[in-house]
Amino acid sequence: MIYIKSQKEIELITKSCKILASVKKVLKDAVRPGISLKDLDSIAYNEIIKAGAKPSFLGYHGFQGTICASVNEELIHGIPSSRILKDQDLLSIDVGLIYEGYHSDSAFTISVGSSNEENDKLIEVAQKAFEAGLKAIKPNATIGDISYAIGEYIAKEGYYTPKEFCGHGIGRSLHEDPYVFNEGKKGSGPKIQDGMTICIEPMILQDSKKIRILKDGWTVVAQSNKKSSHYEQTVLIKNGKGIVLTEN
Repeated sequence: MIYIKSQKEIELITKSCKILASVKKVLKDAVRPGISLKDLDSIAYNEIIKAGAKPSFLGYHGFQGTICASVNEELIHGIPSSRILKDQDLLSIDVGLIYEGYHSDSAFTISVGSSNEENDKLIEVAQKAFEAGLKAIKPNATIGDISYAIGEYIAKEGYYTPKEFCGHGIGRSLHEDPYVFNEGKKGSGPKIQDGMTICIEPMILQDSKKIRILKDGWTVVAQSNKKSSHYEQTVLIKNGKGIVLTEN
C-alpha cells in the first residue's frame, strides 16, 4: 500500500532529511586515507544523536552499524569494520535516520584521497542515473517511467545494475511501497502522486549485473570483483515534480 503523506508528515520528513543532509556533509568531510570504517560509523552515530534523531539502520534486522560502508567491489550493505581506507579506494556510504517517527535515507559514493578515471566515472554514472530518474517524474508519469529512465542511462553508459535490489517508498517505515527499480518499462507500475515520498537509488556495476552476498549475510559484492557505486536521495513528489529533500 502506498502512503500519501499529509502536510504535517511532509514537514516532519523534510526535517528528517535536512538533518540527514547535514550528517552526510560531516561524513564526506571526514573521509580520508587512514580513517577506519568504524570511525566513520561513530561520527555518523554521534551526529545523528546530537541532532535529536536516531539511526534508522542500527539494529534493523540485526544490522550492526549506523551506516552501510561499502568499499570498492562492495556495492551495498557493507558492515562498518576496523578496515582502514586507502588512497583511491572507492567508498559508498548509505545512511538513514528517524526524526519524530519519520525516516530519511540517502547514499553517496566518494573517492578516498586522490581519485582516478575509474572512480570518477562510476561516481558520475550513479549520480546522472539518479538525475535521469528524477527528470522522469512529471504529471501522469508512473514509477515504471522512473525505472526506465534510470536503466536506459546506465545501459547507455555501458554499465549494469542488479535486479535484486532497488529503491523504495519511505515515511513511518524505512521501506514502504512502492518499489522503485533501476530498470523497468515505461508506463508500468503505480501512478506518481503528489504527497508520495520515495528513495531513488541507482546501483552501478561493471561487466555484469551479477552480485553475491558475503558470509556476513549483508555485504553485497560485484561478482566481477570490480569497483561499484551507489547514489540515493529521498524525494518528495510535489506539483507533479520530484523535490530532493536530502541535499542542503
